[in-house]
Amino acid sequence: MALFGTDGIRGLANSELTAEIALDVSVAAAHILVESSSNRDHRPTAIVGQDSRASGEFLEAAVVAGLTSAGINVYRVGILPTPAIAHLVAESKADLGVMISASHNPMPDNGIKLFARGGGKLDDAIEARIEARMGEDWKRPTGRNVGRVINDDTAAERYLTHLLASVDTPLNGLKIVVDCANGAASVVAPEAYRRAGAEVIAISNQPDGWNINEECGSTHLHQLRAAVLREGADVGIAHDGDADRCLAIDAMGNEIDGDHILSILARGFKARGKLNGNTVVGTVMSNLGFMHAMRDSGIEVVTTPVGDRYVLENMISNDYSLGGEQSGHVIMRELANTGDGTLTALQLMQEVVRTGKTLQELAASMQRFPQVLINVRDVKKESLDASREISSAVQAAELRLGDSGRVLLRASGTEALVRVMVEAASDNLAEEIARSLADVVRAELG
Repeated sequence: MALFGTDGIRGLANSELTAEIALDVSVAAAHILVESSSNRDHRPTAIVGQDSRASGEFLEAAVVAGLTSAGINVYRVGILPTPAIAHLVAESKADLGVMISASHNPMPDNGIKLFARGGGKLDDAIEARIEARMGEDWKRPTGRNVGRVINDDTAAERYLTHLLASVDTPLNGLKIVVDCANGAASVVAPEAYRRAGAEVIAISNQPDGWNINEECGSTHLHQLRAAVLREGADVGIAHDGDADRCLAIDAMGNEIDGDHILSILARGFKARGKLNGNTVVGTVMSNLGFMHAMRDSGIEVVTTPVGDRYVLENMISNDYSLGGEQSGHVIMRELANTGDGTLTALQLMQEVVRTGKTLQELAASMQRFPQVLINVRDVKKESLDASREISSAVQAAELRLGDSGRVLLRASGTEALVRVMVEAASDNLAEEIARSLADVVRAELG
């Protein structure tokens, strides 16, 4: 079973993801980093950050130990969002970035995300090379050849400077609530929005090591919705544990998902002449309503597999400027090389101010098709594509839906499950077909 999924390594901390694995991964990454360096006289450097999980403390210690024992100088930046690590790697010209986080997963999980020079996520081939090198014998440096550890107390402020450089329309007059998921953005996100001019009310911004993503953040919007309505706010912003995602709530309490946000930003980019190729990049999970909204706005859509790394690869290959996922990962290549929830929220709120429209009015141009997603757990997900029975069931469902819906089955890249997604003209039809397909998956792969 592959160690790396669609977004790094992820698993139950101290069980599936141990300190030993973290150390071995770091050593293997360091070896490949040194071997691929064009300047062997240069002492490689790495940026290491984490989210607010208690398990991040021992995993960070293991990562730092692995890198420094292999001769890499490590800059520890503490608790910061994943996109901050990507930015800091690029800004400081570091050779590697390591983020210890399981993103939106529950607190007991944790993960390791690796960033290459320039701040982009490692591609599949390099991850495979790292995994192949784990546990190998190696000659350890000694004396002055071991790496050093530097605590970087300037990192958060440098990241805030980067975020605020994207603001050309102050958020004066906006009252917002931000749910920080008791995670990595608990300090920097509220501060960025205040400095941008908004009146900010922060909730779930008191991480204690255990409460990250606990009934809060982008996977649990009820607290944010209640706070927006209670405070009479214009906008609610929800981040996940490592703040690479952004979802929103409008003043009436309606959810604004990643497809709505991408739709709003795409039209704004087009109006300002910033939508390269008149195209936005989505994924196979993008809602059919998003596709229709973009068509009606004269904007092309191309889709990729799920995962912001695949969105970015397509954007780079075709020089597109905007892409993202329904989950709230949005990439704006002019501003960043990875999904950044805080940056996305700043751009979204600037669209509200620029247009003079409410978030509800901006989102109304996209009518979301009813979508049902069922996670079928404890099945042999690797056999999904080989099952004729499942393929036949999908074809029958697609024939029934015609042009007014669609079906998508995919194996999760980070969990042991198969996702069954159905969109249809009505909730009842989507639910009926999704449950039927889930039953087939369970019977064939269980």
